[in-house]
Amino acid sequence: MLWDLIARRIGYLGALIVAMLVQVVGIVLPAISPTLPGVLISAVLYGGTFLGCVSLVLTMAGRLYPASPARLMGQMTLAYGAAQIVAPALTGMLAEASGHYYVGLWLAGGFVGAGALLLAWLRRVDQTAQRLDAEAKASYATP
Repeated sequence: MLWDLIARRIGYLGALIVAMLVQVVGIVLPAISPTLPGVLISAVLYGGTFLGCVSLVLTMAGRLYPASPARLMGQMTLAYGAAQIVAPALTGMLAEASGHYYVGLWLAGGFVGAGALLLAWLRRVDQTAQRLDAEAKASYATP
């Protein structure tokens, strides 16, 4: 998978940060360019990074808790599911109030961008995050 190859070169958190930043572009692109090509490019960017983010996070959970990753994976799935319910409802209310989806798209892009910044900070200060990245890079170096 593409994101696994990227993770082996720049680490799991590095790949997740890149994926999230590309995802921000995919999220806000329809607000910037509400044309068919803009929306199609947005779908490719968002779809490709969405799957990559899920894959990378689940891989990291498995590496952090190799004996029993299921609990953490379940908690992450529950939190993600809750966001998948709340965010569209909020975006719908914002769209109804404003007459378009731009506010919701920019808000979602802002949250994902903030998440990427927090991950970048975590990558610099957390030893566990640094260990995960080092393990991923080491797996690339060995054939």
